[in-house]
Amino acid sequence: MIEESSMPHDPTFKGMYNVIHIDEKWFYMTKKSENYYLLPDEEDPPRSCKSKNFIGKVMFLVAIARPMFDSQGSELFSGKIGIFSFVKKEAAKRGSVNRLAGTLETKPITSVNKEVVRCYLVEKVLPAIKEKWPREDLRNPIFIQQDNARPHIDHDDDVFLQAVAQDGLDIHLMNQPANSPDLNVLDLGFLSAIQSLQYKESPK
Repeated sequence: MIEESSMPHDPTFKGMYNVIHIDEKWFYMTKKSENYYLLPDEEDPPRSCKSKNFIGKVMFLVAIARPMFDSQGSELFSGKIGIFSFVKKEAAKRGSVNRLAGTLETKPITSVNKEVVRCYLVEKVLPAIKEKWPREDLRNPIFIQQDNARPHIDHDDDVFLQAVAQDGLDIHLMNQPANSPDLNVLDLGFLSAIQSLQYKESPK
C-alpha cells in the first residue's frame, strides 16, 4: 500500500479510498464467567445457556471502507458498507409453549465454508456496495481486501466474477500478503468496539 513513486526517499501510503476491507468474527452470547457491578437493590442480569461448554455464537461478516469528504469537510460517504450475520431460517420441528411446529426460527450457520462466503459476497456485499458507494466513483476500480482464511474464495472465482460483470462494476478481490499481522481497521477498530459494547449487555 505504498506509492511506488514515493520510494525510496519519501515512502507514502496510498489513499486507499477504493479499498473495502472485509473480515469475519464470532460473537458469543456470553462468557463462562462475567463480573457485574450492581446496586444493593438491583437484580442479577438474566443469563441463560444450555451448557457452559456449548455457548451460542453467531459469525458476522463486516465490509467497511475509508470515509470520503468534500473540500468543505462534509461527508460524502460514511465508509460503512454493511454487517451481515451468518444465519438461516429453519422451521421448528416440534411445537412448544413458545411457538408452534413449523414456525420459522433464526439459526446460526455454524459451518462457514467457501460456498457460504461466496453466497454472502454475491448476494449481500455486492448489492450493498452498489447501493452505498458514491455514484461518481462506482465505475472506477474497487478492491475488496480479505485475509487468507481458508473459507475465503479466490480472486478469480468464476461465480464472483460473473456477478460483478452482471452489475457492470469493476470490483476485484485481493488478499493480504502471507503472514501479515492483523492490522486492518476491522480487527483494531470496528470489531473490537462492537465486542466491547456486546460485553456491556446481557444477551438472552
